[in-house]
Amino acid sequence: MATTMEEVRVTPFEQLGGREVIARIVGRFYDLMEADPAYAKLRAMHAADLGPMRHSLTGFLTAWTGGPKDWFNENPGKCMMSAHSGIAIDPESAQQWAGAMKRAVADVAPDDQKIADLFAERLSQIAEAMAGR
Repeated sequence: MATTMEEVRVTPFEQLGGREVIARIVGRFYDLMEADPAYAKLRAMHAADLGPMRHSLTGFLTAWTGGPKDWFNENPGKCMMSAHSGIAIDPESAQQWAGAMKRAVADVAPDDQKIADLFAERLSQIAEAMAGR
């Protein structure tokens, strides 16, 4: 008896390694932002306590990559552009954000290097778009 296999869709969330890996990327990102003077301008744009931002970015990236949509349910109608609408993001701070995120992804090194590189690239594009709005 011949059977057909239903195509299984694997999300970037799954390819990256799930919430645990995304949380490690976000944690590394904020650790870099706090410790490396190369990201001083970016750090100055944030509150002293980065705990809420760590939680929020982990939730957003989890949902954005195809994981549980809790962040979108908790923040109806919000996207990254609207969430940052009151913040003056210039090309330098956008480059710092993108650079720190690229380093964080590389340091955490998800198993699927192709999806990790694509993830970092797409996030860089978002950062550039925020500087250009």
